[in-house]
Amino acid sequence: MYINCSKAELSLFELISKQAQSLDYPTYLIGGFVRDKILGRKTKDIDIVCVGDGLVLAEAVANALPGEVNVNYFKTYGTAQIKTSEWELEFVGARKESYHSDSRNPEVMPGTLQDDQDRRDFTINAMAISLNLDDYGALVDPFNGMKHLEAKQLITPLEPETTFIDDPLRMMRAIRFASQLNFTIDTYTLGSIKENAERIKIITKERITDELNKIILSPVPSIGFYLLEQADLLKIIFPELNAMKGVDDYGGKKHKDNFAHTLQVLDNVALVSNNLWLRWSAILHDIAKPLTKRFEPGHGWTFHGHEHLGSKLVPKIFTKLKLPLGAEMKYVQLMVLLHQRPISLTKLEITDSAIRRLLFDAGEHIDDLMDLCNADITSKDSSRVARYKQNYVMVKERMQAVEEADQMRNWQPPITGNLVMETFNLKPSRIVGELKDAIREAILDGEIPNNYDAAFALLLKMGADKGLKAN
Repeated sequence: MYINCSKAELSLFELISKQAQSLDYPTYLIGGFVRDKILGRKTKDIDIVCVGDGLVLAEAVANALPGEVNVNYFKTYGTAQIKTSEWELEFVGARKESYHSDSRNPEVMPGTLQDDQDRRDFTINAMAISLNLDDYGALVDPFNGMKHLEAKQLITPLEPETTFIDDPLRMMRAIRFASQLNFTIDTYTLGSIKENAERIKIITKERITDELNKIILSPVPSIGFYLLEQADLLKIIFPELNAMKGVDDYGGKKHKDNFAHTLQVLDNVALVSNNLWLRWSAILHDIAKPLTKRFEPGHGWTFHGHEHLGSKLVPKIFTKLKLPLGAEMKYVQLMVLLHQRPISLTKLEITDSAIRRLLFDAGEHIDDLMDLCNADITSKDSSRVARYKQNYVMVKERMQAVEEADQMRNWQPPITGNLVMETFNLKPSRIVGELKDAIREAILDGEIPNNYDAAFALLLKMGADKGLKAN
């Protein structure tokens, strides 16, 4: 076998080979599995192409595997999938495709292995490993994929214009692979992406965002975003981020390039977290700066309220990009809204009350917020960075002290609206909310201890002051 495989994988491939021989189907491992095995990357996705009916081969393999194995058939696409605890196998018959200029849905016809390799997106994904008896384990590499893999270069098998016009999503995939693998895109190929960028508009938002999320989750996501900008794709798929580019100069006073800053924050977050939504928070934390940018004489450039407006923009951006609109969106909104708070505390005399409010507002996401805040400290002035980092550490230490003393993490006020109504025999009304909120504020301000007895005693006193009689 040309590639290094485990004993279990070798056993699986021998089983597939045996079933393919019985059907007289020339069969090959192909695509990402071959690429990743050569690169030494872990992978459980195995793509198998046969010169024959992929659905029939999948059924034969499933019947030969031990235990009960289910096959998922996707007859529209001519593919079949087998999932086991170790692998996800996808079977397809070799095919050739032809496209119309206004669609990315091809006309599919049975083809040879060469036809199938021709239609692949990049040479590094067009390599195949034979599972046939006469040349078992041999590499079939008609486009010098190995050479390009060694050079860490992304090149299309055919003319790039043909590849990208046929399937515009491949433009996003090129940038995703460059970001994930830290490869370069061949100059001619990148130029073709730029020339055909407008064609990305025929791709659904869901598929574009799927590739975008993979770029965001790559080790150094800024690589992908700079390529998206360079290839003129960013202004089409994510104009709000593209609008952050550039620096304004007023009388010699400039602000930082918010696009470059945002990508630095994203990379900083990527060093400490694989949380996709925290990374999205990094991307969107300053998204409203272009809309709030003002020059104030005697002061300079300001972005007052950008965190509040940015938080309001999050649902619109999530909706447009077909991102989830539930807990994930609310999490990003919260991060954007609060990202200024920890550092702003360092500019004031820090009170326990301010720390309590931050802990209460961030709740279970306080650690993520602090990671975002730390990532947001970027500057070419090393002394300024050191000063901000020191202030950040000071805030974290104060948070820990207040948290231990007041038990504020994931805190919920001990007095609920239901308790207020039961205590004074009230129906839902404004006064119920006023009493509940006043007790919460008293605890956050440190006027009473953070416990039920103190809170209930204050509730009775406040109720009496308003002429309410307790049950």
